[in-house]
Amino acid sequence: QVSLIVCFILMFGNSMLLSSYYAASLIVSWGILELSPKVLKSRRGICIWVIEGCAWLFGTVTLKHLTSLVIGTADDAHIGKILKSKFIGYQDFDTLMYTCAAEFDFMEKETPVRYTKTLLLPIVLVVLGVIIKRVKMRSILQCGYVLVLFVFQLVYHVLQLLAYSVLAILIMRLKLFLTPHLCVMASLICSKQLFGWLFSKIDRKMFVFVILALMAIEGSANLRSQWNIIGEFSDLPQEELLEWIKVNTRHDAVFAGTMPTMASVKLSTLRPIVNHPHYEDAGLRARTKVVYSMYSRKPAEEVKRELIKLRVDYYILEDSLCISRKKPGCSMPEVWDVEDPANSFRIPLCVQMAKDSRPYFITVFENSSYRVLKIPKE
Repeated sequence: QVSLIVCFILMFGNSMLLSSYYAASLIVSWGILELSPKVLKSRRGICIWVIEGCAWLFGTVTLKHLTSLVIGTADDAHIGKILKSKFIGYQDFDTLMYTCAAEFDFMEKETPVRYTKTLLLPIVLVVLGVIIKRVKMRSILQCGYVLVLFVFQLVYHVLQLLAYSVLAILIMRLKLFLTPHLCVMASLICSKQLFGWLFSKIDRKMFVFVILALMAIEGSANLRSQWNIIGEFSDLPQEELLEWIKVNTRHDAVFAGTMPTMASVKLSTLRPIVNHPHYEDAGLRARTKVVYSMYSRKPAEEVKRELIKLRVDYYILEDSLCISRKKPGCSMPEVWDVEDPANSFRIPLCVQMAKDSRPYFITVFENSSYRVLKIPKE
Protein backbone atom coordinates (compact mmCIF):
# COMPACT_ATOMS: atom_id res chain seq x y z
CA GLN A 1 0.00 0.00 0.00
CA VAL A 2 2.87 2.35 0.76
CA SER A 3 4.47 1.66 -2.63
CA LEU A 4 1.14 2.36 -4.34
CA ILE A 5 0.87 5.74 -2.62
CA VAL A 6 4.48 6.55 -3.59
CA CYS A 7 3.68 5.69 -7.23
CA PHE A 8 0.58 7.88 -7.05
CA ILE A 9 2.68 10.83 -5.88
CA LEU A 10 5.54 10.28 -8.35
CA MET A 11 3.07 9.96 -11.25
CA PHE A 12 1.67 13.43 -10.49
CA GLY A 13 -1.49 12.24 -8.81
CA ASN A 14 -2.65 9.64 -11.34
CA SER A 15 -6.12 8.87 -9.96
CA MET A 16 -6.33 5.68 -12.03
CA LEU A 17 -3.89 4.07 -9.58
CA LEU A 18 -6.20 4.70 -6.62
CA SER A 19 -9.25 3.31 -8.42
CA SER A 20 -7.45 0.30 -9.93
CA TYR A 21 -8.20 -3.35 -9.30
CA TYR A 22 -4.76 -3.61 -7.72
CA ALA A 23 -5.51 -0.96 -5.08
CA ALA A 24 -8.88 -2.55 -4.30
CA SER A 25 -7.25 -5.98 -4.09
CA LEU A 26 -4.68 -4.74 -1.57
CA ILE A 27 -7.34 -3.31 0.73
CA VAL A 28 -9.59 -6.38 0.52
CA SER A 29 -6.63 -8.74 1.08
CA TRP A 30 -5.57 -6.76 4.14
CA GLY A 31 -9.12 -6.92 5.50
CA ILE A 32 -9.35 -10.68 4.98
CA LEU A 33 -6.03 -11.28 6.72
CA GLU A 34 -7.08 -9.14 9.68
CA LEU A 35 -10.50 -10.73 10.09
CA SER A 36 -9.59 -14.35 9.39
CA PRO A 37 -7.72 -16.66 11.84
CA LYS A 38 -3.96 -16.42 11.66
CA VAL A 39 -2.39 -19.03 9.39
CA LEU A 40 0.12 -20.24 11.93
CA LYS A 41 -2.30 -20.39 14.85
CA SER A 42 -5.07 -22.53 13.44
CA ARG A 43 -5.49 -25.31 10.95
CA ARG A 44 -6.94 -24.14 7.67
CA GLY A 45 -9.31 -26.19 5.57
CA ILE A 46 -10.04 -26.07 1.85
CA CYS A 47 -13.48 -24.58 2.55
CA ILE A 48 -11.92 -21.62 4.34
CA TRP A 49 -9.59 -20.96 1.42
CA VAL A 50 -12.49 -21.11 -1.06
CA ILE A 51 -14.59 -18.72 1.04
CA GLU A 52 -11.71 -16.29 1.36
CA GLY A 53 -11.00 -16.49 -2.37
CA CYS A 54 -14.62 -15.72 -3.25
CA ALA A 55 -14.67 -12.89 -0.71
CA TRP A 56 -11.49 -11.46 -2.21
CA LEU A 57 -12.87 -11.59 -5.76
CA PHE A 58 -16.26 -10.11 -4.90
CA GLY A 59 -14.75 -7.48 -2.59
CA THR A 60 -12.13 -6.41 -5.12
CA VAL A 61 -14.63 -5.88 -7.95
CA THR A 62 -17.12 -4.11 -5.68
CA LEU A 63 -14.55 -1.82 -4.06
CA LYS A 64 -13.00 -0.97 -7.43
CA HIS A 65 -16.35 0.22 -8.81
CA LEU A 66 -17.13 2.17 -5.64
CA THR A 67 -13.77 3.97 -5.67
CA SER A 68 -14.20 4.78 -9.37
CA LEU A 69 -17.56 6.38 -8.61
CA VAL A 70 -16.20 8.32 -5.64
CA ILE A 71 -13.06 9.56 -7.41
CA GLY A 72 -14.98 10.11 -10.64
CA THR A 73 -12.50 8.43 -12.99
CA ALA A 74 -13.38 6.26 -15.97
CA ASP A 75 -9.96 6.02 -17.60
CA ASP A 76 -9.63 2.30 -16.84
CA ALA A 77 -13.27 1.38 -17.51
CA HIS A 78 -12.22 -0.38 -20.71
CA ILE A 79 -10.21 -2.94 -18.70
CA GLY A 80 -13.35 -4.32 -17.09
CA LYS A 81 -15.06 -4.40 -20.48
CA ILE A 82 -12.17 -6.38 -22.00
CA LEU A 83 -12.41 -8.94 -19.19
CA LYS A 84 -16.19 -9.16 -19.74
CA SER A 85 -15.61 -9.77 -23.43
CA LYS A 86 -13.31 -12.68 -22.61
CA PHE A 87 -15.77 -14.43 -20.30
CA ILE A 88 -19.27 -13.55 -21.54
CA GLY A 89 -18.67 -12.36 -25.12
CA TYR A 90 -19.49 -8.71 -24.36
CA GLN A 91 -18.89 -6.40 -27.33
CA ASP A 92 -18.82 -2.67 -27.89
CA PHE A 93 -16.63 -0.26 -29.85
CA ASP A 94 -13.84 -0.05 -27.26
CA THR A 95 -13.58 -3.80 -26.61
CA LEU A 96 -13.54 -4.62 -30.32
CA MET A 97 -10.76 -2.08 -30.88
CA TYR A 98 -8.69 -4.22 -28.50
CA THR A 99 -9.86 -7.78 -29.08
CA CYS A 100 -9.71 -7.51 -32.88
CA ALA A 101 -5.96 -7.00 -32.55
CA ALA A 102 -4.00 -10.25 -32.38
CA GLU A 103 -2.05 -8.96 -29.37
CA PHE A 104 -5.22 -8.85 -27.26
CA ASP A 105 -6.68 -12.15 -28.43
CA PHE A 106 -6.38 -15.38 -26.47
CA MET A 107 -2.92 -16.93 -26.33
CA GLU A 108 -2.13 -18.73 -29.57
CA LYS A 109 -1.49 -22.49 -29.49
CA GLU A 110 2.10 -22.06 -30.71
CA THR A 111 3.21 -20.39 -27.47
CA PRO A 112 2.94 -23.42 -25.12
CA VAL A 113 4.43 -25.54 -27.91
CA ARG A 114 7.47 -23.26 -28.04
CA TYR A 115 7.72 -23.33 -24.23
CA THR A 116 7.72 -27.13 -24.40
CA LYS A 117 10.33 -27.39 -27.17
CA THR A 118 12.79 -25.32 -25.15
CA LEU A 119 12.03 -27.50 -22.08
CA LEU A 120 10.98 -24.36 -20.18
CA LEU A 121 7.43 -25.55 -19.50
CA PRO A 122 8.35 -29.16 -18.53
CA ILE A 123 11.00 -27.93 -16.06
CA VAL A 124 8.59 -25.45 -14.49
CA LEU A 125 5.97 -28.20 -14.11
CA VAL A 126 8.54 -30.41 -12.35
CA VAL A 127 9.49 -27.52 -10.04
CA LEU A 128 5.85 -26.81 -9.26
CA GLY A 129 5.22 -30.47 -8.51
CA VAL A 130 8.12 -30.58 -6.05
CA ILE A 131 7.01 -27.32 -4.39
CA ILE A 132 3.46 -28.57 -3.92
CA LYS A 133 4.73 -31.83 -2.51
CA ARG A 134 7.27 -30.26 -0.16
CA VAL A 135 5.26 -27.27 1.07
CA LYS A 136 3.09 -28.65 3.89
CA MET A 137 1.78 -26.70 6.81
CA ARG A 138 2.97 -29.28 9.33
CA SER A 139 6.53 -29.04 8.07
CA ILE A 140 6.36 -25.24 8.16
CA LEU A 141 5.40 -25.25 11.82
CA GLN A 142 8.39 -27.42 12.63
CA CYS A 143 10.95 -25.45 10.61
CA GLY A 144 13.18 -22.53 11.49
CA TYR A 145 12.58 -18.92 10.54
CA VAL A 146 14.86 -18.96 7.47
CA LEU A 147 13.20 -22.03 5.98
CA VAL A 148 9.72 -20.66 6.72
CA LEU A 149 10.65 -17.46 4.87
CA PHE A 150 11.97 -19.50 1.92
CA VAL A 151 8.74 -21.52 1.74
CA PHE A 152 6.58 -18.39 1.82
CA GLN A 153 8.66 -16.90 -1.00
CA LEU A 154 8.04 -20.04 -3.05
CA VAL A 155 4.30 -19.83 -2.40
CA TYR A 156 4.32 -16.19 -3.46
CA HIS A 157 6.08 -16.98 -6.74
CA VAL A 158 3.72 -19.88 -7.45
CA LEU A 159 0.70 -17.60 -6.97
CA GLN A 160 2.37 -14.92 -9.11
CA LEU A 161 2.98 -17.49 -11.83
CA LEU A 162 -0.66 -18.55 -11.67
CA ALA A 163 -1.81 -14.94 -12.05
CA TYR A 164 0.53 -14.31 -14.99
CA SER A 165 -0.61 -17.53 -16.65
CA VAL A 166 -4.27 -16.53 -16.45
CA LEU A 167 -3.51 -13.07 -17.86
CA ALA A 168 -1.39 -14.47 -20.70
CA ILE A 169 -4.06 -17.01 -21.66
CA LEU A 170 -6.74 -14.29 -21.75
CA ILE A 171 -4.59 -11.64 -23.44
CA MET A 172 -1.73 -12.94 -25.56
CA ARG A 173 0.25 -9.71 -25.25
CA LEU A 174 0.65 -10.22 -21.50
CA LYS A 175 2.87 -13.24 -22.01
CA LEU A 176 5.65 -10.65 -21.75
CA PHE A 177 5.11 -11.05 -17.97
CA LEU A 178 4.67 -14.83 -18.08
CA THR A 179 7.83 -15.75 -20.00
CA PRO A 180 10.35 -14.08 -17.65
CA HIS A 181 8.57 -15.50 -14.62
CA LEU A 182 8.69 -18.98 -16.13
CA CYS A 183 12.46 -18.54 -16.44
CA VAL A 184 12.66 -17.47 -12.79
CA MET A 185 10.71 -20.54 -11.71
CA ALA A 186 12.79 -22.82 -13.94
CA SER A 187 15.95 -21.59 -12.20
CA LEU A 188 14.71 -23.34 -9.03
CA ILE A 189 15.77 -26.60 -10.64
CA CYS A 190 19.18 -25.73 -9.12
CA SER A 191 17.78 -25.24 -5.59
CA LYS A 192 19.37 -27.45 -2.93
CA GLN A 193 16.35 -26.92 -0.65
CA LEU A 194 14.01 -28.42 -3.27
CA PHE A 195 16.22 -30.94 -5.04
CA GLY A 196 18.75 -31.85 -2.37
CA TRP A 197 17.46 -35.42 -2.44
CA LEU A 198 18.37 -35.60 -6.13
CA PHE A 199 21.76 -33.93 -5.83
CA SER A 200 22.76 -36.44 -3.16
CA LYS A 201 22.59 -39.12 -5.87
CA ILE A 202 23.95 -37.28 -8.92
CA ASP A 203 26.42 -34.46 -9.42
CA ARG A 204 24.63 -31.11 -9.26
CA LYS A 205 26.89 -29.30 -11.76
CA MET A 206 26.61 -32.09 -14.30
CA PHE A 207 22.82 -32.16 -13.90
CA VAL A 208 22.50 -28.41 -14.52
CA PHE A 209 24.90 -28.62 -17.49
CA VAL A 210 22.84 -31.36 -19.13
CA ILE A 211 19.61 -29.39 -18.61
CA LEU A 212 21.11 -26.24 -20.15
CA ALA A 213 22.55 -28.22 -23.05
CA LEU A 214 19.16 -29.75 -23.86
CA MET A 215 17.45 -26.35 -23.62
CA ALA A 216 20.12 -24.81 -25.86
CA ILE A 217 19.23 -27.12 -28.79
CA GLU A 218 15.93 -25.39 -29.50
CA GLY A 219 17.12 -22.11 -28.01
CA SER A 220 20.01 -21.76 -30.46
CA ALA A 221 17.65 -22.52 -33.34
CA ASN A 222 15.36 -19.71 -32.15
CA LEU A 223 18.30 -17.32 -31.93
CA ARG A 224 19.47 -18.17 -35.46
CA SER A 225 15.99 -17.61 -36.86
CA GLN A 226 15.86 -14.17 -35.23
CA TRP A 227 19.37 -13.23 -36.37
CA ASN A 228 18.43 -14.17 -39.95
CA ILE A 229 15.71 -11.52 -40.00
CA ILE A 230 17.37 -8.70 -41.93
CA GLY A 231 15.42 -5.84 -43.40
CA GLU A 232 14.40 -2.23 -43.09
CA PHE A 233 11.18 -0.35 -42.59
CA SER A 234 9.84 1.54 -45.57
CA ASP A 235 6.45 3.16 -46.05
CA LEU A 236 6.64 5.32 -49.16
CA PRO A 237 2.91 6.25 -49.23
CA GLN A 238 3.15 7.61 -45.68
CA GLU A 239 6.32 9.51 -46.52
CA GLU A 240 4.48 11.13 -49.44
CA LEU A 241 1.60 12.00 -47.12
CA LEU A 242 3.84 13.59 -44.50
CA GLU A 243 5.79 15.60 -47.09
CA TRP A 244 2.53 16.88 -48.60
CA ILE A 245 1.28 17.95 -45.16
CA LYS A 246 4.48 19.87 -44.40
CA VAL A 247 4.41 21.70 -47.72
CA ASN A 248 0.70 22.30 -48.32
CA THR A 249 -0.94 22.90 -44.92
CA ARG A 250 -0.73 25.61 -42.28
CA HIS A 251 1.25 24.95 -39.11
CA ASP A 252 -1.94 25.29 -37.05
CA ALA A 253 -4.06 22.99 -39.25
CA VAL A 254 -5.72 20.30 -37.13
CA PHE A 255 -5.63 16.67 -38.30
CA ALA A 256 -7.66 13.59 -37.44
CA GLY A 257 -7.33 9.95 -38.51
CA THR A 258 -6.29 6.56 -37.26
CA MET A 259 -4.27 6.50 -34.04
CA PRO A 260 -0.95 5.15 -35.48
CA THR A 261 -1.04 7.62 -38.39
CA MET A 262 -1.74 10.53 -36.06
CA ALA A 263 1.35 9.65 -34.04
CA SER A 264 3.44 9.90 -37.24
CA VAL A 265 1.78 13.16 -38.24
CA LYS A 266 2.51 14.74 -34.87
CA LEU A 267 6.09 13.48 -34.78
CA SER A 268 7.09 14.34 -38.35
CA THR A 269 5.04 17.46 -39.15
CA LEU A 270 4.31 18.93 -35.68
CA ARG A 271 0.72 19.61 -36.76
CA PRO A 272 -1.99 19.57 -34.04
CA ILE A 273 -3.92 16.28 -33.80
CA VAL A 274 -7.15 15.39 -31.99
CA ASN A 275 -6.40 11.73 -31.21
CA HIS A 276 -3.35 9.54 -30.70
CA PRO A 277 -2.53 5.97 -29.54
CA HIS A 278 -2.86 6.64 -25.79
CA TYR A 279 -6.19 4.82 -25.53
CA GLU A 280 -6.17 4.60 -21.71
CA ASP A 281 -7.72 8.04 -21.31
CA ALA A 282 -11.53 8.25 -21.24
CA GLY A 283 -11.64 11.61 -23.01
CA LEU A 284 -9.29 10.43 -25.72
CA ARG A 285 -11.35 7.27 -26.25
CA ALA A 286 -14.43 9.44 -26.79
CA ARG A 287 -12.62 11.62 -29.34
CA THR A 288 -11.20 8.58 -31.13
CA LYS A 289 -14.67 7.10 -31.41
CA VAL A 290 -15.88 10.29 -33.10
CA VAL A 291 -12.88 10.26 -35.46
CA TYR A 292 -13.40 6.61 -36.40
CA SER A 293 -17.04 7.30 -37.28
CA MET A 294 -15.71 8.02 -40.77
CA TYR A 295 -15.56 4.21 -41.10
CA SER A 296 -19.13 3.76 -39.87
CA ARG A 297 -22.35 3.83 -41.84
CA LYS A 298 -23.51 7.14 -40.40
CA PRO A 299 -24.61 9.95 -42.75
CA ALA A 300 -21.75 12.13 -43.98
CA GLU A 301 -23.42 15.27 -42.70
CA GLU A 302 -23.58 13.91 -39.15
CA VAL A 303 -19.92 12.81 -39.19
CA LYS A 304 -18.82 16.17 -40.55
CA ARG A 305 -20.75 18.00 -37.85
CA GLU A 306 -19.04 16.00 -35.09
CA LEU A 307 -15.58 16.52 -36.63
CA ILE A 308 -16.16 20.27 -36.82
CA LYS A 309 -16.95 20.24 -33.09
CA LEU A 310 -13.44 18.86 -32.60
CA ARG A 311 -12.11 21.70 -34.82
CA VAL A 312 -10.69 19.27 -37.37
CA ASP A 313 -9.41 20.83 -40.61
CA TYR A 314 -8.16 17.71 -42.41
CA TYR A 315 -9.12 14.05 -42.14
CA ILE A 316 -6.70 11.34 -43.25
CA LEU A 317 -8.72 8.41 -44.62
CA GLU A 318 -7.11 4.99 -45.05
CA ASP A 319 -8.81 2.71 -47.55
CA SER A 320 -7.17 -0.40 -46.08
CA LEU A 321 -8.90 0.15 -42.74
CA CYS A 322 -12.23 0.34 -44.50
CA ILE A 323 -11.95 -3.03 -46.22
CA SER A 324 -9.37 -4.98 -44.20
CA ARG A 325 -10.63 -7.82 -42.04
CA LYS A 326 -8.16 -9.46 -39.67
CA LYS A 327 -10.84 -11.91 -38.58
CA PRO A 328 -14.65 -12.20 -38.87
CA GLY A 329 -16.46 -9.19 -37.47
CA CYS A 330 -13.33 -7.06 -37.21
CA SER A 331 -13.47 -4.72 -40.19
CA MET A 332 -14.24 -1.17 -39.08
CA PRO A 333 -17.74 -1.13 -40.66
CA GLU A 334 -18.53 -4.41 -38.84
CA VAL A 335 -17.26 -2.94 -35.57
CA TRP A 336 -19.58 0.00 -36.06
CA ASP A 337 -22.50 -2.32 -36.84
CA VAL A 338 -22.23 -3.54 -33.23
CA GLU A 339 -22.11 0.01 -31.90
CA ASP A 340 -24.63 1.58 -34.31
CA PRO A 341 -27.06 -1.11 -35.53
CA ALA A 342 -29.61 1.54 -36.60
CA ASN A 343 -27.47 2.39 -39.65
CA SER A 344 -26.30 -1.14 -40.48
CA PHE A 345 -28.25 -1.13 -43.76
CA ARG A 346 -26.27 1.82 -45.19
CA ILE A 347 -23.12 1.75 -47.32
CA PRO A 348 -20.02 2.49 -45.21
CA LEU A 349 -19.12 6.16 -45.34
CA CYS A 350 -15.47 5.39 -46.11
CA VAL A 351 -16.59 3.59 -49.27
CA GLN A 352 -18.62 6.62 -50.31
CA MET A 353 -15.65 8.92 -49.66
CA ALA A 354 -13.45 6.73 -51.87
CA LYS A 355 -15.85 7.27 -54.76
CA ASP A 356 -16.76 10.92 -54.26
CA SER A 357 -16.19 12.98 -51.12
CA ARG A 358 -18.37 15.93 -52.17
CA PRO A 359 -20.29 17.89 -51.04
CA TYR A 360 -19.37 17.48 -47.35
CA PHE A 361 -15.64 16.89 -47.82
CA ILE A 362 -13.03 17.90 -50.40
CA THR A 363 -10.29 15.47 -51.46
CA VAL A 364 -7.02 17.43 -51.54
CA PHE A 365 -4.48 14.59 -51.58
CA GLU A 366 -4.56 10.96 -52.65
CA ASN A 367 -2.07 8.14 -53.14
CA SER A 368 -2.15 4.35 -52.99
CA SER A 369 -2.85 4.20 -49.22
CA TYR A 370 -4.06 7.56 -47.97
CA ARG A 371 -6.67 10.13 -48.88
CA VAL A 372 -6.72 13.58 -47.22
CA LEU A 373 -10.16 15.12 -46.92
CA LYS A 374 -10.45 18.82 -46.21
CA ILE A 375 -13.47 19.76 -44.11
CA PRO A 376 -15.07 22.95 -45.43
CA LYS A 377 -16.52 25.10 -42.67
CA GLU A 378 -19.36 27.26 -43.84
